[in-house]
Amino acid sequence: MQYIYENFTFPPDQSFTIRSEILEIKKYAAFRSHINFEIALLENCSGKRFIGDHIEDFEGTELILLGSYLPHCWQYYTVLDPMIQPQATVIHFFPDFLGQQLLEKPEARQLNELFSKAAKGVAFSGYTIQSAKMIMQQMLFSTGMARVALMLSLLDLLANAPSEVLASPYYNSVSSSGEAQKINKVFDYIFRNFRDEISLKAAADILHMSPAAFCRYFKARTNRTLIDFVKEVRIGHAAKLLLEKKHNVTEACYLSGYNNLSNFNKHFKEVKGLSPRDFMRQYEMPESR
Repeated sequence: MQYIYENFTFPPDQSFTIRSEILEIKKYAAFRSHINFEIALLENCSGKRFIGDHIEDFEGTELILLGSYLPHCWQYYTVLDPMIQPQATVIHFFPDFLGQQLLEKPEARQLNELFSKAAKGVAFSGYTIQSAKMIMQQMLFSTGMARVALMLSLLDLLANAPSEVLASPYYNSVSSSGEAQKINKVFDYIFRNFRDEISLKAAADILHMSPAAFCRYFKARTNRTLIDFVKEVRIGHAAKLLLEKKHNVTEACYLSGYNNLSNFNKHFKEVKGLSPRDFMRQYEMPESR
């Protein structure tokens, strides 16, 4: 399989992210890997999971914890209940999202053990899945300390629940993280500068490559061109601004690195599948005037 390295940015007012999306029933052909830890809740589908060197069929609802740089891929074959959309709820976080000192407390022993097992992937079952689903559903609509408290409750649940380690004892995801760390340097440059013009030469210089060699390297490892990746970052930022209700479409356009509203609208529809205004209506968030 092809390896694709990803990077996720956290909004300035959040120390972790959670999102819910409809699953597309298809056979993905690439391992994905990222520095963040991930909790994935998958519902109403069957297929095959690939995590490190682990391969297994799954069906129904499953809950998986993934550690840093652990390659993973799900292939979705069928929807179990055609009356209900197959869905994924995903959390990305760092173990020390509340500070390293928390992990040094004696009460965090089981949590540290869970994070250690996450290096090989961890699967949960039964009552744990249902309890985790209830917490994650609340998290989707919570903010501030209430959201943080729910995250701690979720981690405590997982740390004390029966679980299954997925990859073999001999599998080491860290050994394959060097390339991801290289591409993360480019991601960092893009995330810090996406509001301004992104220079292909500057991005290539980070990895000491020619622009042509860098373009081939970046496409091979992200499955996107540099231009497409920057577009997704800008539109993702714009969508966040719109959902916060603090900016209208025009303001979100210029605050996300665009200087042309027509171009912004075109790119937004390419990435999100609908116009900025329809996007806001979908979430029942009227545009501010």
